[in-house]
Amino acid sequence: MEKLWVPSLPILGGRMLPLLRHCCAVGSHHPLTWRSIFQTLGREQKQIRSWSAQCSAYNEGASVSEKDNPHKKLALPDKSLLDARILYCTSPALGHNKEAHPESNKRVPAIVDALEKLELSPKHRGSQVLEIQNFNPACLDDVARVHSRSYITGLEKAMSKASEEGLIFIEGTGPTYATETTFQESLLSAGAGITLVDSVVAASKLGPNPPLGFALVRPPGHHAVPQGPMGFCVFGNIAVAARHAQHQHGLKRVMIIDFDVHHGNGTSDAFYDDPDIFFLSTHQFGSYPGTGKINQVGQGDGEGATLNLPLPGGAGDYAMRCAFDEVIAPSAQRFKPDIILVSAGYDAHALDPLAGLQFTTGTFYMLASSIKQLAKELCGGRCIFFLEGGYNLQSLSSSVADTFCAFLDEPSLAAQFDDPAMLFEEPTRKIKEAIEKAKGIHSL
Repeated sequence: MEKLWVPSLPILGGRMLPLLRHCCAVGSHHPLTWRSIFQTLGREQKQIRSWSAQCSAYNEGASVSEKDNPHKKLALPDKSLLDARILYCTSPALGHNKEAHPESNKRVPAIVDALEKLELSPKHRGSQVLEIQNFNPACLDDVARVHSRSYITGLEKAMSKASEEGLIFIEGTGPTYATETTFQESLLSAGAGITLVDSVVAASKLGPNPPLGFALVRPPGHHAVPQGPMGFCVFGNIAVAARHAQHQHGLKRVMIIDFDVHHGNGTSDAFYDDPDIFFLSTHQFGSYPGTGKINQVGQGDGEGATLNLPLPGGAGDYAMRCAFDEVIAPSAQRFKPDIILVSAGYDAHALDPLAGLQFTTGTFYMLASSIKQLAKELCGGRCIFFLEGGYNLQSLSSSVADTFCAFLDEPSLAAQFDDPAMLFEEPTRKIKEAIEKAKGIHSL
């Protein structure tokens, strides 16, 4: 059987490395081709065809084995790491798609288009913004540090059924679906996070201001529990990266900040008894999946290393500014992380259809800027964002673009996108009560 094609080295996209650039359009670097998938599933969207047409081929039914997918040592020039302000990877998972599903394969292309239109892409920023292309998928050992072997092998075996039926729903996981490419594409998305950890850590050894990383990947990961997928999520991308940072780089103390509108129950479960990974989640009270109660603080050796801050419906910019100043920053300062990883969900935006918070583009700019400063003060600037939710393509793409602006220390573009008329008064009393309760439980 043919094995999944794995490139030997990552490639940086951008003006400053012209000899290493692919001759494809922005976003079309993905090392898999989806021509047969689109024929099978009947996809006809013009944008997606333009992405898939320029990708390299692989054999249908390919599998990944440990011996065929060793980690390659990154060969990124020191100069590129010193000059860069942002390193990012994209894994659009074009074959993992269900028509009319909110977690669709249009999400990452919409972000890439926005970065291009707002002149935040490597094409416009040269050495400041670099895209790492042709990175390796995660190997099975990487994923098995978070998920059970039985789940991993079971999902791989399910790909033949997905190939026959075009699309399957994974039993017992809610609305989580799979297509024939889901296994390979999920490994690739997890591999993007690993690659960014390697790159940002390497850069931090060269100077005091390493670039920030952003894994623009799907399917998302923070709901995927150790025993299986859940809530649109297949593998826990951020959890896999956290374990990699510990095992590969000796970064013992990892802080994970999750500002997705939904509680990151999968990430929480993976580290609930681990004192060396501090998991902090802000999310809408009562939202899917119903976990993340304020009194859930970890167990055993990990007691106190989980902090949940459920916010009332209608919470917005005021709530997150208070949460950052009074809960997130003090928690990080006390924990003293070696690296900060961020589950960046953009579904708390006021325009997002799947929840009831009212963040704005400016809220996400504030969070990105504040977390960047926190990482600079506490862990040598080592910080990587991972795309989680965000299902209104307009608010998702503009908010990620403004996150890039924050990373670059440039003014926010929020005024171009945010309409104050869409907002209503935040429930300040309930917000203050939730924050004070969290502070009391965790002695902040």
